[in-house]
Amino acid sequence: MQLHTIWFLIIAVFWVGFFVLEGFDFGVGVLHRVIGRDDAERRVAINTIGPWWDGNEVWLIVAGAAMFAAFPGWYATMFSALYLALVLVLLALFARGVSFEYRGKRESARWRAGWSWALAIGSALTPLLIGVGLGDLLHGLPINAQHNFTGTFFDLLTGYGLMTGVTLLTLCLLHGATFLALRTTGEIRDRARAAGRRIGVVAFVVNLAWVVWTLVVIGGGTLPEPTQIFGLFGVIFATALARTGYDGWAFAASAFAIAAAIGQMFISLFPNVMVSSTNHAFDLTVNNVAAGHYPLVVMTVVALLVLPFVLLYQGWSFHVFRQRVSAPPS
Repeated sequence: MQLHTIWFLIIAVFWVGFFVLEGFDFGVGVLHRVIGRDDAERRVAINTIGPWWDGNEVWLIVAGAAMFAAFPGWYATMFSALYLALVLVLLALFARGVSFEYRGKRESARWRAGWSWALAIGSALTPLLIGVGLGDLLHGLPINAQHNFTGTFFDLLTGYGLMTGVTLLTLCLLHGATFLALRTTGEIRDRARAAGRRIGVVAFVVNLAWVVWTLVVIGGGTLPEPTQIFGLFGVIFATALARTGYDGWAFAASAFAIAAAIGQMFISLFPNVMVSSTNHAFDLTVNNVAAGHYPLVVMTVVALLVLPFVLLYQGWSFHVFRQRVSAPPS
């Protein structure tokens, strides 16, 4: 296997890691206003992701940096095409980050409600917008022979891209509900389980529609690939397990569902990295936009040395903060 193919797989793993880990953060951020009935319960929901939300976002930075280093042509075209959309993503991420820090700075119900809405809206917009961008990679964007984006912002709003964004948003909501059920107690946990059951039904319908759209529009009507079927089963199992006391298994199932969805995008995309809707001869592929052999070798060595420590630290942090978070006695 050639190095540029290996790095395409590594970048796909980074994107999977980002959505599996940050996906429940997004879900909790949206759901904390619904599942938490008062300020104390909303603080409990936010505290469940307190130890990890900022660290999980690093996976997005690493994915972008790896694209820049391994496939500079891909990075240049994609980030130029999605420039305004990425600015909106950054604003949504800023709103989330600032809300975590400033929500408790004043004893004002209006102040806290405002930052809670900033957290909820930012948490919803981020997976939605990123999903639109990832969907556009598969659907295709107007790209010329020089690999320059020739469209406008409205060319990004493809039906398939929007459907991909909605799919990822619903999967993040399901992931967040199973995480809250895993990390809380009492009435908050009961509400999280109930939310998981309801969201799971919606997530299954949306995910099924997205799989069919992928097959018909992107795959030309071919049979579904295993990852697509596995993702649907992951949603089914997460929804069913939300009715039981197996919160850990429900969370694992929702993580598997979102990992399968992201993985399927990259499986369907390969060997392309961006599809040109102008002419398929202008498609960006792992061959024509990859960096040289030497930088790929250096990056591979660094990844082999650093990535295991990152994974060990991530696992250790989950172990340290494994206890459930409870609301204070009323």
